[in-house]
Order: sequence, then C-alpha cells, then structure tokens
Amino acid sequence: MGHKLKTAGWISVGILTGALTTVSLQTVARGTMAPLPLEELQQLAAVFGMVKSDYVEPVDEKKLITDAISGMVASLDPHSQYFDKKSFKEFREGTSGRFVGVGIEITQEDGLVKVVSPIEGSPAFRAGLKTNDLITKIDDTAVKGLPLNEAVKRMRGEPNTKVTLTIFRKEENRSFPVTITREEIRTLSVRGKVMEPGYAWIRLSQFQERSVDDFARKVEEIYKQEPNLKGLVLDLRNDPGGLLDAAVAVSAAFLPENVTVVSTNGQLAESKFTYKASPEYYQRRGGSDPLKRLPAALKTVPLVVLVNEGSASASEIVAGALQDHKRGTIMGNQTFGKGSVQTVRPLGPDTGLKITTARYYTPSGKSIQAKGIVPDVMVDETEEGNLFSVLRTREADLEKHLGSGQGAEVKDASREKAKEEARKKLEEEAKKPPTDRKVAEFGTDKDFPLIQAINKLKGSPVLVSKTMVERKEEQKDN
Repeated sequence: MGHKLKTAGWISVGILTGALTTVSLQTVARGTMAPLPLEELQQLAAVFGMVKSDYVEPVDEKKLITDAISGMVASLDPHSQYFDKKSFKEFREGTSGRFVGVGIEITQEDGLVKVVSPIEGSPAFRAGLKTNDLITKIDDTAVKGLPLNEAVKRMRGEPNTKVTLTIFRKEENRSFPVTITREEIRTLSVRGKVMEPGYAWIRLSQFQERSVDDFARKVEEIYKQEPNLKGLVLDLRNDPGGLLDAAVAVSAAFLPENVTVVSTNGQLAESKFTYKASPEYYQRRGGSDPLKRLPAALKTVPLVVLVNEGSASASEIVAGALQDHKRGTIMGNQTFGKGSVQTVRPLGPDTGLKITTARYYTPSGKSIQAKGIVPDVMVDETEEGNLFSVLRTREADLEKHLGSGQGAEVKDASREKAKEEARKKLEEEAKKPPTDRKVAEFGTDKDFPLIQAINKLKGSPVLVSKTMVERKEEQKDN
C-alpha cells in the first residue's frame, strides 16, 4: 500500500492488511457441524480422481488438496487466506515483529536495493552498513532489476547462516563485500521525535505485538525531552494495519476511560462485540497495562492524526475512534477502506486459516468498508498537489471486496483518467535524482503534510487541498 516512488519494507517482514484477532481453537468443527452438500462433494471427488488418473503427468495429491482449499478460501474476499507451512511462518513473523535476517530497512533506487537504515544492534548495524548504501549483489545474484520482495527473500534465511552483500558506498566511490550472519531481528514499528520546541511527531508503521510497548516508550521519551508538550502529530500514513488489540490500546492512550473504540459484527456470537478504552480490552494475558506509565497529559494534548490511502484496517480503527470522539483532527487523504476483521484459526501445528469473520464499525456506528475514513481537513501529499495517491490500491479496487453493508456503492468514472495522468507524472518523477523528487521522507522538515499538521496545532494557516473531494464507495459487480 505504499506509494510507488518508495516501496520500502523491513527485511523479511511481510505487509499485513487486516485488523486481526488471533484465537486458538481446536481443529475440529465447533458445536454442531454444518450439513455437508453431498452431491457437490461427490463432484469434487470425481474431479480429483480424473485429474489424478487422466492428467498428462503425475500430480501431487497433497498439493491438489491444498490448492483446492486455497481456491475455496480465496474466492471469499481479498483478505481470507489458507496458510501452508511457509506462509503461516511468515504470517507469524509479521505479527510478532520478529524475523530472521540481517536487520535493515530498505527501499529501491535505480533498480538497486538502497539501505534506508540499519536496525540498531542488528548484524547489519554491527557490520557497518550505513544509510544510503546500495546493495548491488546478494551472494552471487545481481540485484539490478530484481523485485524488492525477491531481494528480501534472498536476505532472509535460517539463524546462524551467512549471506554476502556487495555494497556500493557513494561517498567513498567504492564497492566492497560484507558477509553477515543472519539472526533473529526485532523490528521497530514506532518512530518519533520532537520536531520543534513544544511539538512532537510519533509514527506507527504497523500494529504488531510489541507496538504498544514501543509506543509507550516513545511517548515517555518525548515527554522527558519536552515536558510542556503543546501538540502532538500521530502519523498513521501507509500503516497497513495489524493486530486489533494494539489498535484499541493506542486509541485508549488518547481517549477517556471506557468509551467505545470500535465494535464488530458478524455471524458468530463472539464476533458481535464492542471494544472499549479500558485495559481489559487490550491487555495481554499475564501482562501489565502498557499504558499505565503514560503521562496524564497525553489524554488532553492537542492532537492531529495524519492518514492517507495507505492507512488501512487497524490504523483506520484508531483514526475513526479519535474522529468520532472529537479527540483530534484527522488530516491528509481518505483512507484505504478496509473495515473487516480477520480471525486466524490454526488447522494444525504449522498450517492455519485466516478468515473474515466480521465488519467493524466506528463508535458512531459507521462502516468504513470499501470507503475509508474521510479526513476533517484534506491535505495533499506535496505542495504541488496530490500527485500519486490515485495510483495506490484501495479496498474498493480489490477483486471480490466485501461491501459495507450500509447502502449502494457508486462508481467513480473519473478515477481511471486521473490514474493515467498520475502514471505519466510518476514516470517523469522516477527519472529525477532522489534529492529532486517531490515526495519527501516521512518525519523530515520537507514532509509537507507533517508541516501542515504542526501548523494546525500552532494555529497557523494550513494549505488545504483544492482538488480532493470525498470518495464514495465504488460499485461492486454482483
């Protein structure tokens, strides 16, 4: 969901697109088993037999079955998924914020892999990799033209195995190999700093198991540096979501005790639930309340929440809760529109099923499925306008996306024309040196939406978008 100019990601961390509630269930069917459609199952068995006996070459029986399960689940909606052994392992790594790799945040530049930042204390950090280093080879594989996710896979591996990276360091005008031993890495999903006296910025890039603790620590650091904080920017741009309890906790950090954060509704009795700003709704079993140590001033500090089309699911829960309770000003672009909850059910020790079990609703009862959160103040991503946001995929663009359940969807006829114009601009922009590109890094003094957010907190004029309008839901083909 990130914009096309900078497809960044942590090494071996996959992107989550769902607010997830992970439950442990027995692999047998719950309660009474639904009646089985015998005629259809006989057809399935007949097809299986024909493929097994008649196909041009022998086929693997287990693969046929797992592919049939995958197809059945994938036909439901874009977020339901069958996890085989490999994908289940990757999913668990993504939600835990832990993985085995070298420990760098990366992006692409001129067809090469660029180091955005080594993770402090990681093997890459200890090996001396620096921001802006270019990786030209991974072991014996040239990186030029290699998709970023393929480069990520090649840098991943088992603990204590080695990978050799060939580095080009621009400022020294030299290339050199670095051999790094892979180990378990813990990613940081929270960044933040004091931008100027009295005003701070905190960014959540994902809602993982450790995000709430990391968020609390970052808030403490900021208040220690700036005890008289006058305003805070909570940055959820390009945050694709993650764990539901983490979203509830971050919302609760800013809201009054026990107010509604989000509600869910689905077929199962347990999917009809209301989550509130209280420890019992986000506190992990056996753990303490991670928000206890936060300064009381966080409940009342003036707040701006930055969002864009890449803000999805768990980040939309936070934005929707803060907006409905009028706790902060939502600024930026209309969000992704993923208003569904996925539950992960283990099917065995190393396989599982992620299935959509509910829609979620903001405190005022609105479903944002296939629509998103509409900001209070629309702000473009650059001073020149909202150049490339139309190219970002949204929930309504996904095949078989779930409807909101709250009325008809309307097709936006002008969107394809706008996409084509944006594609041409993007091609021109990609030819420029990185320093001349219009979209700045988040959290810098050239980050246009962040500058507008701080202006809002200070009571200074805000450059509001002159072109953005609220998107309606797009027509879903039935």
